[in-house]
Amino acid sequence: MSKLALPLSAITFAILAGCAAESRVAPAPAPVVVQPQPPAAAVVTAPATTAAAPTVVVPAAGTAPVVVATPAPQPLRAGTGKIEQIINLPASAAAGSSVPGANKRITIRMDDGSLQYLDTAANDISIGERVSLTNDGTMKYPAP
Repeated sequence: MSKLALPLSAITFAILAGCAAESRVAPAPAPVVVQPQPPAAAVVTAPATTAAAPTVVVPAAGTAPVVVATPAPQPLRAGTGKIEQIINLPASAAAGSSVPGANKRITIRMDDGSLQYLDTAANDISIGERVSLTNDGTMKYPAP
């Protein structure tokens, strides 16, 4: 029986190791929220000659364009963390990624408390899953 235990444990280990997956990742910029400017305050004036009700004048909303400067992506840092957010990327946003076929932008809270934003083509990931990032741009999941 003891001769059979070693090969079976090696086979079990090989099967469990096959459950882990890898995916290429690239740093992505942090998300930016764009909101329109709040409307200007209404101006209330009373006519000087009559005792009629006050007139409310609402200034026209500004037509100046809104300029949004997105932050540059931070370099990839190796380590482990947990996926907090997954955003499906439209094709136009994915075109700028260095990962071929990238269709998701994920937010990972690293074990040191910092956040990393990454683009990936991995489809079998979920929020709350632990992942491991390597220096060569590979995300391994699930991580211990």
